[in-house]
Amino acid sequence: MKELSYLNKYFIKYKYSFLLGIIITIIAQIFSLFTPKLISKSFRVIEGFSKDNTASIATVQQELITNIIFIIITTILAGFLSFLMRQTLIVMSRHIEFDLKNEVFQQYENLSQNFYKQNRTGDLMNRISEDVSKVRMYVGPAVMYTINTFIRFTIVIVYMFNVSPKLTLYTLLPLPILSYAIFKLSSEINKRSTIFQQYLSKVSSFTQEIFSGIRVVKAYSLEEQHQKNMVELANESKNKSMNLAKIQALFGPLMVALIGISNLVVIYFGGLMYIHGSIKNIGTIAEFILYVNMLTWPVASLGWVSSMVQEAEASQKRINEFLKIKPEIQNKNQEKSIIGGAISFENVSYTYSDTQIKALENVSFTVHKGETLAILGKTGSGKSTIISLISRLYDTTEGHITIDGKEISSLNLYDLRNSIGIVPQDAFLFSDTIKNNIKFGNENATDEEVETAAKSAVVHENIIGFNKQYETIVGERGITLSGGQKQRISIARAIIKNPKILLFDDCLSAVDTETEEAILNNLQKICKDKTTIIVSHRVSSAKNADRIIILDEGKIVEQGSHNQLINQEGYYAALYLKQLSEKEL
Repeated sequence: MKELSYLNKYFIKYKYSFLLGIIITIIAQIFSLFTPKLISKSFRVIEGFSKDNTASIATVQQELITNIIFIIITTILAGFLSFLMRQTLIVMSRHIEFDLKNEVFQQYENLSQNFYKQNRTGDLMNRISEDVSKVRMYVGPAVMYTINTFIRFTIVIVYMFNVSPKLTLYTLLPLPILSYAIFKLSSEINKRSTIFQQYLSKVSSFTQEIFSGIRVVKAYSLEEQHQKNMVELANESKNKSMNLAKIQALFGPLMVALIGISNLVVIYFGGLMYIHGSIKNIGTIAEFILYVNMLTWPVASLGWVSSMVQEAEASQKRINEFLKIKPEIQNKNQEKSIIGGAISFENVSYTYSDTQIKALENVSFTVHKGETLAILGKTGSGKSTIISLISRLYDTTEGHITIDGKEISSLNLYDLRNSIGIVPQDAFLFSDTIKNNIKFGNENATDEEVETAAKSAVVHENIIGFNKQYETIVGERGITLSGGQKQRISIARAIIKNPKILLFDDCLSAVDTETEEAILNNLQKICKDKTTIIVSHRVSSAKNADRIIILDEGKIVEQGSHNQLINQEGYYAALYLKQLSEKEL
């Protein structure tokens, strides 16, 4: 129960619903106990009539009818209160499920890029769906039946002791055996449930990856191979599920057997006590049998409840593993930060913690507000890392980054990111309309502003060529669009945000040179008062920048304007001549 203690804050939050549910449960159990008493009373009336015949048949019938009416009324009331109990406690569990899912999702949003590199999407999805659902079964049905069982046991045993303490002790003899059996089975369920949830995550991760990469799978004609892999993984998961089901299946028969033994104990010892005069009325035995049967479902539910608790414990442990992770990127300033756009790197170095690759080493440069910086270099030279550091997706290993002369980590993280428009190297689009994908940069943008941004990104003509134009659904990850169209919609999304800083991470690689030239001309007008950083492999994207830096293995090896670098006859000059000759061809 250690892991489940994390949920106590939710019980406190919904304490009024919780307490109301307990009160209703107590009242419902009190009403349900009228039936055994009334049946015992009816037996005494019948027994008294058969012994002395002092009362008339009409009087006996009248009393029996009265008892039957009271039994019906109290049963209906107990049933209605049980309905209210479920409405109170089960609805509470749904609220807790809602809160927990939101908490997990918010934690996912706060965690750093490194976290997503180390964890698979399918596993993350399983924890926020399957694991949270298992936890809900604990805070709802498990808690409800536990409260119901405890209250019923307490009230019923008190009633039984008032009637016959000796017969009560005989009736409760099987309970120690029951407690031991539950303890042993619960421990085994916890182990098997944890293993099963892990395999369920593996299945989710495997299928998610295959569905995301289905085009590659089909292109390489690997459907049959992956089908075999899926069957093997599903069989392993099935075996773990069957192992769990087998141990869970022992609870029901065990509970029923122990209740049956208790009934036999009541009949045998109660009969002997009646014969010897310890019990004066045969109705007492009937009353006890009803009490024992009233305990049948609560006792039988102990197995189910125990199973739910153990599964929830295993699931909450998996959830807690992520909830306890402190995000690497912390917002250290809650006050509003005004961002101008001047960026400065001072001896910045960065090493990726997962691979230990040193992406940047002693990088220093300054971009004044409104200037454009172009960054060129070979693949893996650290260009994209600079973009990630400016948007604080990572924090530097060494050195300092300042924005407007202030340490980047001292700025309000959300104000910083709101002032940045970024177009990533891998253009990601949501499974939504083209218009909504562009408006992702500014949800309040008008249709006219959306079109203007699309025209600036030279994608408007493509969009109006679709049947539904801006209302076209692009499919998951923008699968229905070409690479160039996705990149240009991503550029439009950044433009419509109208940020102080624009970061373009090799976002024109999938467009032709003519379209690239048109986009760059439009960007020159848009970026006049914005700080712009363009990462590219093409000289054509960089030549109009105020300054250009060349990276090689994380170090700046050349820097200057286009004309200065052409005259240096280094990497930039060689790249310029190569791409110029390719263009002429």
